[in-house]
Amino acid sequence: MTSSAQATNHTVLLYSDDAAIRDRMRTAVGQRPASDVRVEYVEAAASEEVVRLVDEYDIDLLLLDGEAWPAGGMGIARQLKDELADCPTTCVVLARAADRWLAAWSRADAVLVHPLDPVRTAEAVADLLRGRTLTASAR
Repeated sequence: MTSSAQATNHTVLLYSDDAAIRDRMRTAVGQRPASDVRVEYVEAAASEEVVRLVDEYDIDLLLLDGEAWPAGGMGIARQLKDELADCPTTCVVLARAADRWLAAWSRADAVLVHPLDPVRTAEAVADLLRGRTLTASAR
């Protein structure tokens, strides 16, 4: 087991136009999704905020609501993947598993489906963040 002194801090951007959805995402991931992963959050309710926060902060993971309105998380993921050479890792949260093909179009790195299971969500987020750390240290 990794000691808490070795935990890596990560910044996760939660995006949804609905504050309750952002709260559900935050609750499912938690502050410590794994013993070696610690998370702090920034939040955005509009696509313009996502772009601004990605520019202003060192974001490790974008957790994007695929059902957000007027700009859905899949469209934002696609836009950022197209525009940024070093786009943060992206995970789209969908209402229906049948929409996974759209998430593939968005070039999201991962997909989660509502309702978010806290154990699976925390594991997925920790794995994505660990992957980001490995990629960054390989540069």
